[in-house]
Amino acid sequence: MGTRAVIFDTDPGQDDAVAILAALASPELEVLGISTVAGNIPLDLTTKNALKLVELAGRTDVPVHAGCDRPLGRALVTAEHVHGETGLDGPDLPEPATKAGAAHGADFIIETVRSREAGTVTLLTLGPLTNVALAFAKAPDIVSRLQGLVMMGGGCFEGGNITPAAEFNVYVDPEAAAMVFRSGVPITVLSLDVTHKMRSTKERIAAFRDLGNAAGKAVAAMLTFSERFDVEKYDWEGAPLHDPSVTAYVLDPDMFEGRDVNVEIETGSPLTRGMTVVDYWGVTGRAKNAFWVRSGDSDRFFALLTERIGRLP
Repeated sequence: MGTRAVIFDTDPGQDDAVAILAALASPELEVLGISTVAGNIPLDLTTKNALKLVELAGRTDVPVHAGCDRPLGRALVTAEHVHGETGLDGPDLPEPATKAGAAHGADFIIETVRSREAGTVTLLTLGPLTNVALAFAKAPDIVSRLQGLVMMGGGCFEGGNITPAAEFNVYVDPEAAAMVFRSGVPITVLSLDVTHKMRSTKERIAAFRDLGNAAGKAVAAMLTFSERFDVEKYDWEGAPLHDPSVTAYVLDPDMFEGRDVNVEIETGSPLTRGMTVVDYWGVTGRAKNAFWVRSGDSDRFFALLTERIGRLP
């Protein structure tokens, strides 16, 4: 099997970092670049963090492009309360020596998808969908050129994590999410329904630290920092590790289970803003527009991530 060409659109974030590092360590994936978006933290920090990650992985060949600094039509909501002021609190990573590319993140997505053979590029989205919605609006032709879009976002059976109804990535820019779900691009959704089962217990964090490499130590430090918030919030042994489910799905989809559904995004209600309204039981007759992942094998998930992070410097 050949390599799969992917573009990350992301707002790193400790869990974004693990997703990106695992992908950069995977020969099955050709990471064409990273576009950054405001989300977990403001854009200047998500961009700086993406540069730190490609340097940590020894992969400065992977370009980073800064995208949208705010949602399409709303004030930016961020999550420093989870990720810390830098977004990558935990490890002490050096300031990046490399610079972001000149092109806007949305334009980078457009140009890259157009430059590759149709049906060969997959978008992997780990944050709000602002850049992707902008790219689709500016260049509708790229929608049919994509192999698909695999995203972390939303929730159905698990509800929300920023409000009772909404998951953070969708809540930040629900209009962008609505545009993407209406676009016709083949979407796979790794939602809270599955990521809440992928918990970074002390033993799993120790396995990253015990790898002994710089990336393993950095991942362990990141997860030790970010999990303190979620452990207190959920009262679980270990915090959910959300975004790496996207990388894991692309590498090993057989560890997950789900079904084709219709997903609509709530943009009008103050109470349920950003809710992913999932027709899981097919009661509306609306056309199916996404594959909704509901469960996965957490042991297999952490074994894959640990093995991949172990390949890095």
